[in-house]
Amino acid sequence: MALTYRQAGVDVEAGDALVERIKPAAARTLRPEVLAGIGGFGGLFALTPGKYKEPVLVSGTDGVGTKLKVAFLADRHTTIGEDLVAMCANDIVVSGAEPLFFLDYFATSQLDTRRAADVITGIARGCELAGCTLLGGETAELPGFYQGSEYDLAGFCVGVVERSAIIDGSRVRPGDALIGLASTGLHSNGYALARRVLLEKAALPLDAVPAGLSRTLADELLTPTRIYVRDVRALAAAVDLRAVAHITGSGLPGNLPRVLPPGTRAVLHESEWSRPAIFDLIERLGPVTRDEMYRTFNMGLGMVAVVPQNDVAKAVASLQQSSVAAWQVGSIELGTPDAEPEVFIT
Repeated sequence: MALTYRQAGVDVEAGDALVERIKPAAARTLRPEVLAGIGGFGGLFALTPGKYKEPVLVSGTDGVGTKLKVAFLADRHTTIGEDLVAMCANDIVVSGAEPLFFLDYFATSQLDTRRAADVITGIARGCELAGCTLLGGETAELPGFYQGSEYDLAGFCVGVVERSAIIDGSRVRPGDALIGLASTGLHSNGYALARRVLLEKAALPLDAVPAGLSRTLADELLTPTRIYVRDVRALAAAVDLRAVAHITGSGLPGNLPRVLPPGTRAVLHESEWSRPAIFDLIERLGPVTRDEMYRTFNMGLGMVAVVPQNDVAKAVASLQQSSVAAWQVGSIELGTPDAEPEVFIT
């Protein structure tokens, strides 16, 4: 009897059904520049003639790490797609770019159409929040490659910025203020340590409400990463925005120096912002040292912006209008001449 591709583990019909199922969600993300999107071999996107004098394309790619493990354990897949968009779109908006389009890669051993549709619908929702088009993607069925019905995700985002409007940190000066934008929790970083502490060492059930939290552990750990695109772009229009750092893996000490010029240092005061209780829970149950917490997690700040001191009030007001809590959390000081920038947290 002749073998079929389906018998070998790949269900082409299920893949086709998934494409049809996600088309309405993708259609809600369409921008007018789209010439051809999902369904073709490549997505076509035309920049609006005359809109930019010197357009510079900005690209980013990322995944969501082992936050996926929590989604598998809870069997909840409707928000992980937002995380995927957030990790990519937040990376490119810090340079001043407007996200234009997004592509995803979804890989699994055996395609579960319902689960995949939940994930990709979440991706489409993330694209709506970021203002970009879900232009295309790839769904790969790889029999025997992943455990059971587990899957992996990767995202790719492309944006554009006027060359003269690029935000690169070169104008940061001692005396400038650091504005912290609140995170929604862990976002999509540090989950290897969080899972080790909370789910393995402390053996907390995902449906439990641990002391100090106001919702279940699953709700806390699967809260989507905030998409800061509209917040940052509104901030850039309101004040002299000199630098923005997306606080991801390696935390404030690893990310803030990436947007600061040599010979400067950022001094932050942790008493100046509110820290979600999930961080205190991890630190206490680990136990995890303060330095390790700051090297691993965002510690309540998903973005940090640098503005002149006289723009602080306008910056905070702009962010509050975007419904994101924000505080002046520190300032830029003169560091060792020509040395790599540093971060100090007091």
